Amino acid sequence: MKPIGPYSVSRTAGNLVFVSGQISDPCKDIKAQTSDILSRISTILEGHGLALGHVVKTTVFMTDLKDFDVMNSVYATYFKEPYPARSTIEVSALPKGVQIEIEVIASLASAEHPSDKSIARLV
Repeated sequence: MKPIGPYSVSRTAGNLVFVSGQISDPCKDIKAQTSDILSRISTILEGHGLALGHVVKTTVFMTDLKDFDVMNSVYATYFKEPYPARSTIEVSALPKGVQIEIEVIASLASAEHPSDKSIARLV
């Protein structure tokens, strides 16, 4: 996947893989854009020998948080427990006029045997 600017689609640093913000076709609705983006991220991670289960952090940028529930319903079909930590931020605009952009950080640690503990499990 070719970036639209002078940046890498993904980079590895230590045990982490950083995937740059991914976008979709601006003519599609928020549901389709979200699905396209998460599928694209899955493909990028596969190139590193990883899957979505290795994602430890996501950042979601949206131009309208009124679409949060729709995005969240699609997002929930791609990620399983323990869910990645996530931030969702409303922004005034995104590249190419899209409604959503998602970036992720994945860990090279096994998804089945993560080295970290979820706070939710500790409470």
